[in-house]
Amino acid sequence: MTDFLNNKWKIWYKSLDVNHDGKISIEDVEESRNKFTDLHQLVGDKSSGVKVDMEKWWNTYIFPSAGAEVSESDFLSFLGGQYSKDKAGFVKNMTDCFNTIFDVIDTNKDRSIDLNEFIYAFKAFGHENEDVVRKAFALFKPTDNTVPLRTVVDAWISFVTCEDESKADIIKKAFES
Repeated sequence: MTDFLNNKWKIWYKSLDVNHDGKISIEDVEESRNKFTDLHQLVGDKSSGVKVDMEKWWNTYIFPSAGAEVSESDFLSFLGGQYSKDKAGFVKNMTDCFNTIFDVIDTNKDRSIDLNEFIYAFKAFGHENEDVVRKAFALFKPTDNTVPLRTVVDAWISFVTCEDESKADIIKKAFES
């Protein structure tokens, strides 16, 4: 694993620290799922379903055990261990990870994401600077103000799995905006 990939994982870690307290914990889960359902004005079964699915995603892909608190060094060590042990397995796991979360985020199931949905998703994960989020969305070169969900998912998968610095990385560029 390269320093380049490790640095991208640090960016990912910071993006998951929704309340910006320096650690990933159940509080981040609560804040992200509550913000997401509030921003999308989800109620009843739809709200409950999204909250359950988001918590399941965190517990499956982010926490080593359900609801455990994770430091940045533990997160990097965990990812690095998976990557070093079985790169293909790591890529498959990250593919499953991002397919799962974006399926949850795609509340209207239209398999695309528009600017408002993009803003809501980033706000739900603690990224409140809308100007930066708008610039990040523009990096995807939207058509009619939408981007295919697959394009966004693939960009995230590449962000957390690709160690080739010569390849364009939309997510890395977005976070560096």
